[in-house]
Amino acid sequence: MTTSKKTAAASASDAIALLTADHKNVKKLFKDFDKLKEDADAADKEALVEEICAELTIHAEIEEEVFYPAMREAIDADDMMNEAEVEHASAKDLIEQLQAMDSSDPLYDAKVAVLGEYVNHHVAEEEGEMFPKAKKAKVDLEALGDEMATLKETKQAQIMGGDMSKRSGGASARV
Repeated sequence: MTTSKKTAAASASDAIALLTADHKNVKKLFKDFDKLKEDADAADKEALVEEICAELTIHAEIEEEVFYPAMREAIDADDMMNEAEVEHASAKDLIEQLQAMDSSDPLYDAKVAVLGEYVNHHVAEEEGEMFPKAKKAKVDLEALGDEMATLKETKQAQIMGGDMSKRSGGASARV
């Protein structure tokens, strides 16, 4: 029993598990937006997009500050790492545009949809290419995960007073 508890605790702090949980959460948020975009009132739609933007911003920051530097050091894949950073820049640009827009803008839903497409593409590359390389490189994913989880909590507190669990059932606060 002790072994399974240790394994469960390790997987919760593993960098790849943390990032994968973030990916799953934000994909769900995009699906929620897709379901409600036609029928929701402006306030509900804007609140969901703000949550998406906050989740993505925090996720990108912990990747850029902790995970990507560790990957650059551990694996020989500059092209892949450079592409990931360019994808982040594109997503950040769309996030800034969305945060400056009103949901009544005719391009609002389209920008959310394109952001979702960027994220899905980025996630597929990370999970399909980068994460397997990280595992093969024998990076200390648990230590990285601990560092990332701590940074994530700090950023959540800064962005939303730590309460990013309104819609996601608390999952983001525990990841």
